[in-house]
Formats: sequence, structure tokens, C-alpha cells
Amino acid sequence: MKKNIPLALLTAALLSVAGCNPAEKASEPAKTNTAQEVEAKGLDFDKAPEGRLPEGTTPLDYQLELVLDPRKDSFTGKVDIDIQLAEGARHIWLHGKNLDVREVYAQLDDGRQIPAEYREVLDSGVAAVEFAEKIDAGSFKLHIDYSAAFDRNLAGLFKVEEQGDAYALAKSESIQARKYLPGFDEPGLKAPFTVSLTIPEGYAAISNGPELKREAAGDGMEKVTFATTPPMSTYLLSLSVGPFDQVERPAIPPSKYRKEPIPLRGFARKGRGEDMNYILDITPKMVETFETQLQRPYPFKKLDIIAAPQWPSGATELSAAITYREQRILVGDNPAPGTRLALVEVHAHEIAHMWFGNQVTPPWWDDLWLKEGFATWGEALALTIMEPEEGHDLNAATYAIGAMQLDSLASTRAIREPIADNNNIRNAYDSITYSKSLGVIHMVDTYFGAENFRPALGRYLETFSDSVADSPPFYKVIGQETNTPELTETFRSFVEQKGVPQLDIAMDCNSDGKASLVVQQSRYKPLGSPIADASDKWSIPFCFSTDSGVQQCQILTEPRETLEITGGACPNWVMPNAQGSGYYRWNLPKAQWQALIKQFAQFSATEQLSIIDSAFSAFEAGNLTAAPLLEVVRKSAVADKRQVITMPLRYLQKYRDNYLGESQRSAFLNFAQNLYLPILNRSANSSDSDQQMLHSDLLTFMAQVAEDPDSRKQLQEMATAFTGFKQERDAKALSSDLYQAALSVAIQDAGEDFLAHLIKVRAELDDPRFENASANAIGTSNNPKQVETIQALALSDEMGPRESFGLIHYALAQPRVQEQHWEWLQQNFDKVVDKIPAQIRRRTPSLAAAFCDKQHLGELQQLFAQQGDLAPGYQRSLAQAEERIQLCMALEKKGKALMGALPKAVNLAAKQ
Repeated sequence: MKKNIPLALLTAALLSVAGCNPAEKASEPAKTNTAQEVEAKGLDFDKAPEGRLPEGTTPLDYQLELVLDPRKDSFTGKVDIDIQLAEGARHIWLHGKNLDVREVYAQLDDGRQIPAEYREVLDSGVAAVEFAEKIDAGSFKLHIDYSAAFDRNLAGLFKVEEQGDAYALAKSESIQARKYLPGFDEPGLKAPFTVSLTIPEGYAAISNGPELKREAAGDGMEKVTFATTPPMSTYLLSLSVGPFDQVERPAIPPSKYRKEPIPLRGFARKGRGEDMNYILDITPKMVETFETQLQRPYPFKKLDIIAAPQWPSGATELSAAITYREQRILVGDNPAPGTRLALVEVHAHEIAHMWFGNQVTPPWWDDLWLKEGFATWGEALALTIMEPEEGHDLNAATYAIGAMQLDSLASTRAIREPIADNNNIRNAYDSITYSKSLGVIHMVDTYFGAENFRPALGRYLETFSDSVADSPPFYKVIGQETNTPELTETFRSFVEQKGVPQLDIAMDCNSDGKASLVVQQSRYKPLGSPIADASDKWSIPFCFSTDSGVQQCQILTEPRETLEITGGACPNWVMPNAQGSGYYRWNLPKAQWQALIKQFAQFSATEQLSIIDSAFSAFEAGNLTAAPLLEVVRKSAVADKRQVITMPLRYLQKYRDNYLGESQRSAFLNFAQNLYLPILNRSANSSDSDQQMLHSDLLTFMAQVAEDPDSRKQLQEMATAFTGFKQERDAKALSSDLYQAALSVAIQDAGEDFLAHLIKVRAELDDPRFENASANAIGTSNNPKQVETIQALALSDEMGPRESFGLIHYALAQPRVQEQHWEWLQQNFDKVVDKIPAQIRRRTPSLAAAFCDKQHLGELQQLFAQQGDLAPGYQRSLAQAEERIQLCMALEKKGKALMGALPKAVNLAAKQ
């Protein structure tokens, strides 16, 4: 029953709250009201918005002042938000989480102050402000004075300590800004920000706008004021404070599309500023490349690059203040090839975001693809132009194909689908949004022509600059600019429908000499899949080639279509994905598979990647036998490109881990040695960066998967020399590209003492990449005597939150100790969840990824039935983990047959 409280009493209570002693109030924990308390104050608890906030309350401007001293455990702040109300209201919904609000009121245009009360209603950070009287439609200023503790789990405004110094940083994406800023924490509610930070004297302070002034604030503090930003979303808000090294670079010069130079700076923790050189060196050219391709200027007044001592993701595109986990970019002047590749890719991605996501923003998370998909596509776009010989187009192709693994599940999601709950927002940050979108955008760009598509993208950015746009306006602008309805329909069918299209190809050769291709489309479905046999249909840009040398293209729109093959005579073979740019899988009759595989070497690298993927997918759907699949693997091993050679490795590891019998281990080793040792030896001393990466990939595979003794010995010697285990340390003995592989082998092979030695070296060596790789390597210990030590380390302060998650993931994949770690996880699930970063707790079901049996499937389901509430948003990850385990069990017969066919494949290869 709801109780009505007289307004006079409520007003008196609100005035009392507003006048509380700030010092006393700050020491109290933040309050989350019960349903009864909320109802008693006049709000309907059941109507608290679990997803988007109700329309009609629009922020127009933020003025934010914070006192940030990373040496302390908490911070204080006050914010004035100019708000437009469409209708009069007694309360408004907004966001805030774990904030101790000391004062809140509405400042009306006529000068009156209306007392108010702030309450956090939902655990996801939905809050309410209830006013002592109704606020009329129009504009007013909401003032909130508050404090909060620094987060210690890499979410919201958090602090970290490195090498004795403390730093404070804000991780706002997706819905973490509400942990340090009461406001409207939705991407579509953009508004300008004016920020000032009071910080310890001499500390660096970084935000989205250029720094305007510094002035003394007393008690060893100073106030830093920043320029007002363009309208921006809260998830893009940047706040970083600490004793950072600041690296000044010459401004990026004006360009054809921009009249003003762009100030460029780098920030790294104290003593590591010199390691920023590489990323700062490549930034001007990268910005210029995007401006040229999009025909639009860089949209901000400066560009800062921040290396965060710790960060929950690889990087975040905070406007004009891109922030990276330091191990991604502190690489020195001569990084290892794989390290360098990871750096340029992530940097291109984040630079692309300055247009896709920051300048034009999706209004809600269901259109995340419009920022993440286009930023991922932008990586290869810019890098292929900047470095045309480095194979960035092939890397992009492997990422798009990789997304098909997730897209093959019944439990996958569409690129664009409704998100009604704040707890499900982070589930959209997956390979569907990133890499499937990349594949679809690349397919459209290739089929319809860059000369048509890219200028249309520029028009889209111009139309919605500093504003928001979801998919329908995007479709409309792109369709109008290209005057190509098929392009829009292709986007819509792939973006709004989940699954991988499967094209079953048959050749029809008539006696009169005419030949045609019969193409039937459906949704790809592996063995054991619960996917229903539905009439899924896409608008597919389909291109094929034959031995006639002619490529033919057509948009497929019907479930079954017949295409006449030009040239008359029946071809000897058909390649169903010419150029390899189509986001689909395909299958052929047995004879056509054999004819195509014989010609493998003559196809382009992207076409070869398509052949490999479609061969494995056909095998896992029960449509291809082991012999032709292994022939594809053999052909790939003698290809020219690294990406083609290494493409089958993850499949081979999956079959080895799940289906290889103990008596078959020598056959697997023999198969791998025959294929890959010649390449490994040939690439060992190459100066070519791509060959060096190939060597690292194959050495890792041969040592860890094939268990080749010589490869393991080589890696162990590298690891023990680099770490100084029972010898003088050699800092040049090990490339950072091989940190994890070498340390993992040493953990398993160098003796029990190496674990304690490695833990000691982790504490002494200031190398972010080593810190992460060594945590994963510790997880690979297969020694039962070390289990308790490793489990204690995972939950200790010696291990960072991200490193703990990685350690536990690898520990659960070690057969000899897997059961011990699994029992520990079930018994300590609450402690594990509390340790790992908040934004990846929803992914905890994936820790069971190595299981392939009913017993562990049931235990996984029971664990989350009992404790799933500790990991909000876990349901999708659990559904995918369950399905993967079921598919693994369903593939057992085929997998064992493939492993059993290895000796014959080796003998056959020896005769050829």
C-alpha cells in the first residue's frame, strides 16, 4: 500500500538533507533505497527504467568540478546540469551509482531554488531526483554536490598504483560514468562539458578539452580548467590525473580538409614517457589518412594519447584523449613485429572512432555497430593505405571469418538487436559487433565500389555531425547518396538478421553446351546445432569465378536461384567467393571440392582463406570428409601468406585438445612436423617482419599444441635466460611476441622452482607486456603441487584484475589440474567475481570453455543458477558456453575420425 506524505513534511525532510554537514555525510556509505522506501516517497519503484531513460528530460550542458587526489581513497565533486523538460514533472530519472550525495536542488530561471532528494533505485545505476514541488516544463539547472570512493576494480573513476605512484583515471564506457558523475549516462543524450579539476600541484591533468588555465587552490593543490567540449556522450568523458610523463610533439599540420593544426601530446606514467615515441610518430599520418578517405576534418581541437597504468580493455576512444592499457602502446622505438601490429591496429581503430562514434554517435547501444563496426573496418582501410605491403587486408579477412565461429551459434545475436536492460549492454561488445560488421562493410565496399560508398559515408558524417544517428537514418543517407537500393537492402539483411549465410552450390551442365550455377541459401548449421530449419534469407552480394577466367557477380535475394555461366562450356571448377570478400560460407559436391582443392595455389590469399573456412565448416556440418579437409590443410601450409598458413592452426588445436587419443599423439606430432617444421626453419633468421610473426606463431603451435621436443626446449631456454633462472639474466634472449609461449613452456618444463622465480621476476621487472603474459603463463602450470599457490596468487593484490581473469582462464584449460581449479572456482566464485574487472564479470561462463562433456555442462548450469546474480548480464555468455559444449560433444565422432586420418594424410603427402 502506498502512503501519501504531506508536502510540508516532505519539504522539511528535504531541507534537512540539503543542510547536512558535508564532512559527516561524506563518511556514510552510499544508500540504495528499498522498494518500500521508494514508494513511500511517491515514486513507483516498478517503473524505474531498466534500459533507456524516459523521453522528455534532455541535458543541455554540464559544468563539472572535481577534487581529485589519487593519493587519497575518495574524491568530491559538484555538477550543474542545464536541463530541458518537455513536460512539468515532480521527479526525473537519471543515473548515478554508489554516490554519496550531500546536496541536490533545482535552480529555476527566476532564481528560485527547489530542494530535492536523490535516490539510487536500481543496482545498474538508475537513480531518481524528486523535487519538493513540481517543476514546470522548460529549462532549469540541476545542482548536485557529492562524493565517492575511488573504484579499485578498473570501473568508473578508479585509482591504481604503479612503482609507488598513484594515478586516477576514468573508464566511462559503456555505463561507468554514473559511478563518478550523476547525470544522463546514455550515448544519445549528448551535451557540452566544461570541466575543472582540483589536483595536487605539478600533476598532469587530462580531459577532453584543451587545458585553459591553472591556478593555485591552496594546501598544495591547484585548479585546472579545460575548454568547453562539443556536444558529447558521457561514455566519452576523459579524466586522468597523476604524475604522468608528458611528451610534447609538434602539432599535426593543417590538411586539405582542416585549417587549424592539432596539438599532439602523449602521457605515460612516470619514467615511461620515452616509450611513447612509436605511437606518437605514426599518429599524424594516420589522422591525415582518415581525413582524406572520409573527406572530413578531424573533429576536435587537440589529440592526447594516454598510456594508462591499468585499463580494463585494450583501449577506449575518449574524445581527443584516447586512452590505452599501457602494454598496448609502451613498446619502445623498435617493437617486435607482433607487438607493432597490435599497436597500429588498435591505434587505427581508436582514431577512426573520432568520426565513428564520437562525432556521430548511436543514440542507444543496439546500434553499437555504427561506431565499433566502422572503426574496425577503418583499421584495415587506413593501414592498407599507409602500409600496402603489410597484409592488413588479409588480417581483416581473418577477423571477419573468425566472427563466423560465434555467428554459427543459435545463441548468437544480430549485429543490431534491441537492448532493453542496462545489464545486457556489454554483451553487445563481441565479435559480431566488431568483426562481423567489418566483414559486412568490407563486402559492401568491395561489391558496390569504394568510389560510391566512401563519399556517401562522408555525407553521413557531415549530416549528423555532433549529433546522433541510428541505423534507419544511416540507411537513408547511404541509399540517397549512392542511389543504390540494393546496397541499403544488403546492409539491412545482414545487420538485422543473425547467423552466417550458407550457399550450397551445384553445377548444371546441359547437353547443349550451356552451363549454369544453382545456388541455394540457408543459415549455416553445424552438427548438433539447435538452429531451426527456418527460411532465413539474405540479400547477398555474390561473386564467383571459374577456370574460364571470368568473374560473375549478382545480388542473391531468393532462397534458390539459377545463374547462367558465361563462356558456354561447363567449367572444370568454380570458386564461389571470388576475391574472398563475401560474408558467407559455401559448400560444393564432392567432385567439385576435389577440383577446387587441386587449384588451391592459384587463388588469391583472401580466396584461400575462404576455402579453408568453408572446408572446415562443411566438415563440422557433416558435409565433407576428413581426407579432403586435411588436403586443404596441407595445401595451406605451402601458401605464400602468413595468414593462410596459420589459418588452420586454431582448428587443429581444437581437435587435438578434445578428440586426440593418447596413442595418436605421435601421429599428430608427425603430421605437424611434416607440415610446419620446414617453414619454421626457413623463417628462423628472416629480417622480414611478416616472416618473423609467422615464425613466432608456428613455434608456439609446435611447442604448445604439437608438443615438439625441440621447439619446447628452444622456448624454455629463451624463458630461463630472459628471466635469469639459475643464470645471469639476458634481456635480449626473448622477443615480447614469444613472452607467453616461452614462459608457459618454462612453467611446465623448467622445474618446480621456476614458478617462484617467475613470481619474483614479475615484481621486479617493469614491463607491462611481460606482466600480462606471465600471469597467463602461470595459469598453464600442470603441476598439482602448485595449484594452491596459483589459486592464492589469482586472488591476491600481486595480480591485477585483468591478469587474474587470464590466469584463471588458462588454469581451467590444463587437463591434469583442471578438476582442482574447477572445484575451487565453484567454491570461490564470489571472490573471483569480486576480483576481476566489473565489465567482464558477465563473461565468467566462458571460463568453462575447455569442457566437452555433460557432467561439467550440468555443473556450469548449476553454478550460474545459484550464483549468477553476482555477474549481471551473464545469460548470453552462459547460453553460448552451453551451446559450445554441446556442439563439442556432437562433433566427437567426426573429430576422432579426423585425428585417426592423420597417419594416412602424412603417407599420402610423402608420395606427392
